[in-house]
Amino acid sequence: MEIRRPAAAGQFYPLSMTDLHDALEGCFLHSLGPGQLTPSHDRLDYFGAVVPHAGYTYSGPIAAHAYYALSGMHRPDLVVILGPNHWGIGSSVSVYPEGAWDTPLGRVEIDSAAAKYLAETSSIADLDASAHRQDHCIEVQLPFLQYIYGRGFKILPVILVLQDYTTATEIGRALASLAKRQSTLLIASSDFTHYEPRMEALDKDSRLIDMILSLDVPKFYRILERLNISACGYGAIAAVMAAVKELGAADGRLLKYGTSGDVTGDYSSVVGYSSIVFE
Repeated sequence: MEIRRPAAAGQFYPLSMTDLHDALEGCFLHSLGPGQLTPSHDRLDYFGAVVPHAGYTYSGPIAAHAYYALSGMHRPDLVVILGPNHWGIGSSVSVYPEGAWDTPLGRVEIDSAAAKYLAETSSIADLDASAHRQDHCIEVQLPFLQYIYGRGFKILPVILVLQDYTTATEIGRALASLAKRQSTLLIASSDFTHYEPRMEALDKDSRLIDMILSLDVPKFYRILERLNISACGYGAIAAVMAAVKELGAADGRLLKYGTSGDVTGDYSSVVGYSSIVFE
């Protein structure tokens, strides 16, 4: 069995099990977080979510809003996590094929049958483990998932070099087909505007978020391009939007928006973060 070792532990989140558990609880209890520990008492089911992927110090409390909401639903059998390929290594759309991923909280198994199905259903996706070895965007989501669901779920990591409309909508259709076969949660891992003044980031991100909440993928791309928004995982977001709309989601709900400046106090150059759920 191929085991993917942590690449971001000790950088984006703590390396030890105890410190990581404490950091996760700190994200939920933070003044920018939901303010309470899981599980949520709102027993709602969700098709998917958009969650940030910066270091826990910066985006962890914002991410905790999504995971608090997801903690109230029945644990899915499969969690598909999509994000941008920050390193540009490997295939245009890389699906992790088999084995497991380790975190300081333990091991999470890959759903190899789902990986094969997604690669066969989409002409764009390839089975490719090499693209995932250094990237953090999926890895940082795993401890949150382990915290709220414990064991008993499998994952399917997907990272994208190509994030254009055609790629995203094709992957979205394949994801919807996969999700109709088994209990599945779809997570788009993405930060929003990068390194612009807070008010500019807020203006741009709020317009893009409006398109996400309405599940309007064409308008999402038009806003993205017209305003030159530097959301890193826009293709992952669009793919999840397309998939959940096909699965029957009515809209999205913004749980929390924040920026790195809310943590550092420096609003001159921030990164935007959002937690959004689809129901």
